[in-house]
Amino acid sequence: MAEELIPETPETETEEPIKQRKNGLYPGVSDELAENMKSGWADTELRDLAPIAQAEHTARRRAALSARFPGERLVIPAGNLKTRSNDTEYPFRSSVEYAYLTGNQTEDGVLVLEPTADGHQATLYLLPRSNRENGEFWLDGQGELWVGRRHSLSEAELLYGIPASDVRELPEKLKAATGPVRVVRGYDAGIEAALTDKVTAERDEELRVFLSEMRLVKDDFEIGELQKAVDSTVRGFEDVVKVLDKAEATSERYVEGTFFLRARVEGNDVGYGTIAAAGPHACTLHWVRNDGPVRSGDLLLLDAGVETHTLYTADVTRTLPVNGTYSEIQKKIYDAVYEAQEAGIAAVKPGAKYRDFHDAAQRVLAEKLVEWGLVEGPVERVLELGLQRRWTLHGTGHMLGMDVHDCAVARTETYVDGTLEPGMVLTVEPGLYFQADDLTVPQEYRGIGVRIEDDILVTEDGNRNLSAGLPRRSDEVESWMASLKG
Repeated sequence: MAEELIPETPETETEEPIKQRKNGLYPGVSDELAENMKSGWADTELRDLAPIAQAEHTARRRAALSARFPGERLVIPAGNLKTRSNDTEYPFRSSVEYAYLTGNQTEDGVLVLEPTADGHQATLYLLPRSNRENGEFWLDGQGELWVGRRHSLSEAELLYGIPASDVRELPEKLKAATGPVRVVRGYDAGIEAALTDKVTAERDEELRVFLSEMRLVKDDFEIGELQKAVDSTVRGFEDVVKVLDKAEATSERYVEGTFFLRARVEGNDVGYGTIAAAGPHACTLHWVRNDGPVRSGDLLLLDAGVETHTLYTADVTRTLPVNGTYSEIQKKIYDAVYEAQEAGIAAVKPGAKYRDFHDAAQRVLAEKLVEWGLVEGPVERVLELGLQRRWTLHGTGHMLGMDVHDCAVARTETYVDGTLEPGMVLTVEPGLYFQADDLTVPQEYRGIGVRIEDDILVTEDGNRNLSAGLPRRSDEVESWMASLKG
């Protein structure tokens, strides 16, 4: 990784000096070099940019937000870069609220809705192109010659359909602002500091909750992006099956890396840390260390999702026999989970209670546990006391969208206690997990974990399985694996 050539720039009244690296190899910049770097550069302004695909949708979303909070200034930051170590940063991912309302994903951006007589005027505050007069573009660690070109403010206006201004001027504007203000907290400490005497935690939380609930029902653009994410995810699962022999020769990391390649080639990233859990690791719900062995005869629980360039993620799980064939006990457990998932998916339809799919799947799992003699019935008693949870552990699904657990801060009455509507997208993912040290079950069960997860769109007349491209039934999984291994 190259080292910035950072000069000793004298501080002026109007701008801060470009930060000097303590152990940089160049002590400074000569006047001649500084002058040379100012000129001789072509005009690269892009003047024929078309609006981004979701521009009409983001405009409609901003209009709904405006209608909910008339007369109030609304501030929605994208967030800032986060340090990974010393002077390296994590890859930036915009706040969901900001990306949902703008389509923009650049760090330090802020959307401000200023109240007007008939609604709000939106302004997108962004960093402009790097300054070539003061050398920022080649000397600063975030200058364009170091991290890449960014759009000019004029280009941003064309792309996002929102007037754009220099974000460096925003803190002072906010400090001078009067009237009611709300801000989405947790993303930009500098913006929050500028508003510290103007906002309250309670009012800000109302804004955050409203934005979360706006995303409960997806529009056509969002559904299309989720289908793209799922389709890439299906291909990622196929990639993994084709290289299971190499995973056996190495570790779960080979599975993780194989899927990640597909995510980076076809999307932005993975939507969450890939769970590549082989053998007893499948009983750890969020096993993301992925450093264990992959052995023939064991199961591989792969829970993974590709995130699109617009930040919509899939969330799919399959539990695969590493050698391509389920053993008798593995098939018994897998088929029980499959039956539970079938019941859960059947319960997803408009007008149904959100909880219905969870209850339907849990009932099947409880019935199986009673049938196998692992817990004392009757089933109603098991469900009332939640005794099945020793082996089922988690809820049967969640909303899906720009976050893998989307709409997480929505009110309980509109989410978990709410009613399903067309356009909602949720996962259905029952599982059974028999820990390796669980002495309450026979030895043959121990160390087996199975989860099957699909992404389900609520439609006008029922539901559509967005991830139907991946086989689920045990015999179909075996045939699919055999065809891929060739």
